Amino acid sequence: LFYLIQLDDEAESDTSAAPPQPHITIQSWQGFPDRVYLLASVIYQNNHLEKPAAQRLVSYGKERGLRLPEVKDEEMHRAAYEMAFSTLKYQELLEDMMIDSCCYLTQPMPDEQMSLVAVMLYDFQNRKFLPRECKVDEIVQEVRHVEDYLLRFKTKLAASLARCRIKHDLLSIECILPESVKKKQQRSSKLPLYAWVNTLKSSLDEIQGVLKSAGFSQVKSIGQLEGQSFCQDPHCGDILVFPAQLKAQLYSTKLLSDHKLIIQDKSCSLGPNAVCSLLHEEGDVLMVGSFSGLTVSHTAALIAEKYKANSINWPSVYVCVNNCTDAQREELELTVSAMGCNSKRKQMYVLEWAASIGLCLCWRQKRRQKKMEQKKAPAC
Repeated sequence: LFYLIQLDDEAESDTSAAPPQPHITIQSWQGFPDRVYLLASVIYQNNHLEKPAAQRLVSYGKERGLRLPEVKDEEMHRAAYEMAFSTLKYQELLEDMMIDSCCYLTQPMPDEQMSLVAVMLYDFQNRKFLPRECKVDEIVQEVRHVEDYLLRFKTKLAASLARCRIKHDLLSIECILPESVKKKQQRSSKLPLYAWVNTLKSSLDEIQGVLKSAGFSQVKSIGQLEGQSFCQDPHCGDILVFPAQLKAQLYSTKLLSDHKLIIQDKSCSLGPNAVCSLLHEEGDVLMVGSFSGLTVSHTAALIAEKYKANSINWPSVYVCVNNCTDAQREELELTVSAMGCNSKRKQMYVLEWAASIGLCLCWRQKRRQKKMEQKKAPAC
């Protein structure tokens, strides 16, 4: 039984690579559907920086680990994550705007709605405080209420942002970010884009064929990457590498939305590849720690591909989820299911900590029993 254990506090998520810079689109200038703001607010609520009580000017309530509302459109889903990430970056500035404009003090909103206020305020200032123009299929009253609230304070919020820019001599709000954040953003914008092939839904040859038919050219090494090109990673055979700016073009091929090609930082793929290379046919994998659904699925996909000839009895992946909320567990199961991994084919099982200990004991007992049977068998 191989153990795959997360030893540090790396921020592994469904998009484990450093989040991309939000790209300006016509949609972002027109605003987004109500559901996008709702999803972004929950992401922000689950991840915002909680300040000490003495320094806290804006309260977001105490709820964490909230279940993410469903947004089926892949582009809108991505837009919600980008909006939440941008709001997290500018949390300090947005809170100062709420206080300086007096909107938070004169007409306070309930704490549970302040995350929605924050993400909509970020989007509002990004649109130069212009009203939304996008077509709305579904109306969410909570979003409309916050939007009306911000529109009432539009002039004061714009003035507050202007005062902040004058005070700090800022050409744009990006200039207010700490130097460490700017350097990280600059480095992340130059890092290659890593994506592993989900062999539960496709194959390396199929993916390469689709990319070439979409105008991509294959080169031999990462150093040769430029323009619309890709190469195979020298260490992990199931990983393809792209220039950082090609993420939008990859989405246009439908490979990402169909979960056939999965963008994830290479560091998250080293563990699954190492375990798979060492795993023998009679072994299983127990994952202990805070792993994303993508890493779990990647491990299962590698094992399934390695032992696909023995489809009756291939190794399984057991995931220990200790102190996991129902929402987090459900999100994990939804992710691995979308990747094409399921327990019906004996690929992946989600266990509590006590169950995983029992699994270890049971597995060792079976191994010991099998060795005893081999010793007792008469020599031919």
